[in-house]
Amino acid sequence: MDPATPRLVLGLLVLSLCCEACKKVIFHVPSELEADKLVGRVDLKECLQSADFISSSDGNFKVLEDGSVYTTSALSLSAEKKTFTILLKDIQEQVEKKIHVDLMEEEQKTPNTRHARDTVLKRTKRRWGPIPSVMIENSLGPFPLQIQQVQSDTAQNYTIYYSATGPGIDQDPRGLFYIERETGNIFATRAVDREQYPSFQIICFATTPDGYSPEVPLVHTIRIEDDNDNAPYFTQDLFEFCVPENSRPGVVVGKVIAEDRDEPYTLHTTLKYRIVSQTPPITPAFSLHGDTGVISVLLPQLDRELVPSYTLLVEVRDMAGQPFGLCTTGTVVIKIEDTNDNAPTFKQLQYETRVEENRVNVEVLRISVVDLDEPGSPGSGAVYEIIRGNDDQAFEITTDKNTNEGILCVAKGLDYEAAKQRILVIGVNNEAPYLLAPHSQQLSQSTCSVTVHVLDVDEGPVFKPCLLRLDVKECENIGTAIGRFVAEDPETGNSEGIRYRIPPGQCNWINIDDKSGEIRTVRVLDRDIAEMRRGQCNVTVLAIDRNGKTGTGTIQVCIVPGNKNFPRITQTDYIMCRDRKPICLTAQDGDEAPYSAPFEYRINDRRLASMWKLTPHDDNSWYLSPKSDIPYGIYEIPVSVIDNGGKIGENIVRVNLCDCVTPSECDGRTRQLTGGNVTLGLWAILAMILGSLLLLLILITICGCCGAGVMHRQVTDDCANHNLIISNTEAPGEEVMDHNIIPLQNTCDQGGYGVKTGEQQTFEMVKGRGHTLESVKGGGHQTLGSVKEGGGQTMMDTCRYSYSEWHNFTHPRLGEKVHLCRQDEEQKHSEDYLLSYNYEGKGSLAGSVGCCSDQHEEEALDFLDQLEPKFRTLAETCIKR
Repeated sequence: MDPATPRLVLGLLVLSLCCEACKKVIFHVPSELEADKLVGRVDLKECLQSADFISSSDGNFKVLEDGSVYTTSALSLSAEKKTFTILLKDIQEQVEKKIHVDLMEEEQKTPNTRHARDTVLKRTKRRWGPIPSVMIENSLGPFPLQIQQVQSDTAQNYTIYYSATGPGIDQDPRGLFYIERETGNIFATRAVDREQYPSFQIICFATTPDGYSPEVPLVHTIRIEDDNDNAPYFTQDLFEFCVPENSRPGVVVGKVIAEDRDEPYTLHTTLKYRIVSQTPPITPAFSLHGDTGVISVLLPQLDRELVPSYTLLVEVRDMAGQPFGLCTTGTVVIKIEDTNDNAPTFKQLQYETRVEENRVNVEVLRISVVDLDEPGSPGSGAVYEIIRGNDDQAFEITTDKNTNEGILCVAKGLDYEAAKQRILVIGVNNEAPYLLAPHSQQLSQSTCSVTVHVLDVDEGPVFKPCLLRLDVKECENIGTAIGRFVAEDPETGNSEGIRYRIPPGQCNWINIDDKSGEIRTVRVLDRDIAEMRRGQCNVTVLAIDRNGKTGTGTIQVCIVPGNKNFPRITQTDYIMCRDRKPICLTAQDGDEAPYSAPFEYRINDRRLASMWKLTPHDDNSWYLSPKSDIPYGIYEIPVSVIDNGGKIGENIVRVNLCDCVTPSECDGRTRQLTGGNVTLGLWAILAMILGSLLLLLILITICGCCGAGVMHRQVTDDCANHNLIISNTEAPGEEVMDHNIIPLQNTCDQGGYGVKTGEQQTFEMVKGRGHTLESVKGGGHQTLGSVKEGGGQTMMDTCRYSYSEWHNFTHPRLGEKVHLCRQDEEQKHSEDYLLSYNYEGKGSLAGSVGCCSDQHEEEALDFLDQLEPKFRTLAETCIKR
């Protein structure tokens, strides 16, 4: 070997001279060691039989469980000797031992002198890594049988011992293989079954006597070569398939499957299928694909009626079907499924039967058919139909599911006088559609004829029609003839000698004349009555001939709605405020269409029709609204409502045209319109008289109290909402002489409610409406002071009058005056206007009558936000429009 090439010379394991374990171990190694380089092997079990922990004191070396020592990194021996320690521990026994390892640099050998011709290098085959071994399955020997040899190239320089471990050696199955220690020959001791052990992997070692391993452990594979020792087998003992009859050739029926335990993808597992035999042994009906095992239809016409099933004996053979291959047989049963390829046929072509007339729901005849298809299947189920002779639907035919027979019955009573016999043509088909074989002819429907003889019997009278519908108008008079219901004798064709009657226990709306059959009402038919609410009544009538035979008929009495109710307006009292929003009038009518909606509204009074108008809203409602700015007051408007049948309902609509913002502000009080159609009733006049007497009594009482002394009142601020305030803001006016001005004879020292003209104070209001006071029209003026004092004497009052005193005095008078002022010479109402005030002079103790002034504090006007509705009218009179 070339001295330039570094070569690892493995040292011999040298133990100490004494024989005790765990002595020092010496390895001879090169001065330069590469990483992961095997240094040597230490016999660890000799030192400690069971070591749970193995470690090295030098991190540059690692120790495996088998005692092999490897370098972890490249290193060089700086000295001729390097020492480290292997530590062994038995944790269970709590034993710890050490092995000292010395690495000695090996001596360099001087190469022998060679001739020039000896210096030529020769390439040799490395024998430590042989190819995998092969052993024939079920080999006959002789045993032990050599199967391979492993050798190390280092055996040229050292004494090498060989060993092996793994399955088949020291693992299951134990003892199947062994290796010779000196030669490296591997032997098998017995035959092997490949299906159980397809291969083995063993690990081979090459070591020197001192335990050094010059070679890396060798993983060697022993493959067991397959022998065709297993015959193929089917996965099922019996294969069963179904295929419809008349299937086309090539239709897949099913697939048989076989398996082989020998080595896959070899001739030992290459299978071929074939059909050995067919039962029944007729023309082959099926084919079997040799490679896939798919069974297909071969015969173009499979007829279930001829052969219901086939049994096939099939074979599978390995070695691609060669004669020397192993084989197995199996059984396949193929059932032919029925299809509707056969039409049912009648057993007889003609039938005769008899039936009495007027019999209903009677079985007349049973008809049988023959069908070659499978019984109980849709292909054999019969469906019967009457093709001819049953135009009046007097017969019907059904199928008995148990026997597949046709049952002919009479659905309507037959009349001997009309027809003494009936001839029917009956056809039959299957429930399922026909499915025919290719190129076969279409199937024709089987028919038969049935002659039914009608037997004559003595019949009772017959109503024609048997149901009579009578429409009777609502509220017809009692005894009104509404129709006639008669029966005939089928034998004679006339109504002579037939009596009629209505059995008891039915609705008693009508009766029938026992001889003529004339029908009359016995009650007023009113749909609003509970028992007539449905508006319909069925009455059974009996007809009895001379022989006592009876016949029945039914009269259906239907009440036709009439126009018996007047339309009326549901609500007749309304309040209309100053916005004069139209009122929606809605009418109702107890009648049904067409005698109810749509309604038409009319105002009957011409004069009120000029003031009010009606506008349609929908079929039931119209709007009522004033045509112009008519006076406030209560209007009673006669409104006629006409329904769709022309019936007129008279209604009085009472409208309170009130000077308000919301209807609640009217507070139940009304304002009569003088000179119009609105008048005061008796109770209103009486209430006014009683009120005037009560007011007079209160004023007399107050004046009597004031005459005894001067009354001083202290008004609190919380009464501000109920008092008039002082106003000194009027400018001088021109002289006005009007008898409508109310003079006041008294003022308070601190200011009053009047306007001073000359030597007296007056009031003037122009917006009040609707009330009169006849006392003002009498001789002389009546003042507030005179009313309070009772005899015209003066009274000094340092405070305002209370609201009740002011209201009782001013409300009727101002209304009368304003009403008169709004009329011109022709007594017609004119537009609102303001009268100018008389010149008041200066230094007047009384301020003006106003709504925006206060006696004590002109700036404190917060109470104006809480004025009651009674003051709004007064406030409006003070505002110039």
